[in-house]
Amino acid sequence: MSLKKTSQRSHGTMNELNITPLLDLVFVLLVIFIITTPQLMNNLEMNLPSGKPPVNDNKPKPKINRIVINAQSQITLNDEFVTVAQLKVKLAELKMTTPDLAVVVKGSDEVEYQGMVAVLDTLQQLDITKVGLATE
Repeated sequence: MSLKKTSQRSHGTMNELNITPLLDLVFVLLVIFIITTPQLMNNLEMNLPSGKPPVNDNKPKPKINRIVINAQSQITLNDEFVTVAQLKVKLAELKMTTPDLAVVVKGSDEVEYQGMVAVLDTLQQLDITKVGLATE
């Protein structure tokens, strides 16, 4: 009878599997993958801008039209005094010759909001989208 007990013990220890070395291996592989994966993913090609602007001698610089509104709500288009109606007509003529018309609007600090809104509304009605607002 004592023989059966010893044989059962030996079989009992053989059935138990020690997974500690297996877990150590899995964790080491996991750490290796965590470290190497970001280096593989960051391999992006980028075209960074250079310090020098591109030289295009073929293209003339676009003419920027200046609209200035002074403190008395007087409007000037390229240093010529105009009313809102005249401004609309002149900008429509300029837009016919230059489809991508560029305009810079500068308002005085003391100008009334209505004068500025009238000019911006005129630009919107004529569908002029290249509009800049000048500041000091």
